[in-house]
Amino acid sequence: MTDRIRIAVIDDQLKVHIGIEAVVEVFDDLELIAHGSNGEEALQISAQYQPDIILMDVVMPGMNGIEATRTIHAQFPQIKVLAVSSFQDEEGVRAMLESGAVGYLLKTSSIDELAHMIRAAHAGATVFSAEVTQALLRPARTAPTHEFGLTPREFEVLRLLAEGLNNGEIAGRLTISLSTVKFHISSVFAKLGVTNRVEAVALAIEERLLR
Repeated sequence: MTDRIRIAVIDDQLKVHIGIEAVVEVFDDLELIAHGSNGEEALQISAQYQPDIILMDVVMPGMNGIEATRTIHAQFPQIKVLAVSSFQDEEGVRAMLESGAVGYLLKTSSIDELAHMIRAAHAGATVFSAEVTQALLRPARTAPTHEFGLTPREFEVLRLLAEGLNNGEIAGRLTISLSTVKFHISSVFAKLGVTNRVEAVALAIEERLLR
């Protein structure tokens, strides 16, 4: 059996902790190691337990999820923060990603979707609930701030990165080779001035490049 993915839950609602604990118990590769109810406790848990994944609520009393995520990303970059919220809020999604979160789920996500998203985030993907993806990929109400010199194909690749597709899935969707996908992704990163998928998607959302 492979090592379990160690998870912490930060939320001010007890029912969320109970629900996620019930989900984790179903899957042998997931392990819930700590609970917290605000951003301050998230920082303490990060230092003490070093979880692989933190499921972080956005709106909490005291330090909120955005502030906590920003601090965790700076102090514990190996910990992946996955925002879990009841709000389908584009500004909240953007703020969490800019703070270093690797994805955004709704609390209405199914058991299988939650488990899949945890595994994908642990593997390095940027992940969103389907409803959040639809909100992010709606045509922008305002024009992009900058185009960054991206080609039409690079815009396509960036959009698929935002959908959470891996390199092989992008290659299949666009009917191009894996090496061509890697070339396009490297070019996108260089033009955007970023070093990874999370930064690319966060900047794309900020600059309204997803269209």
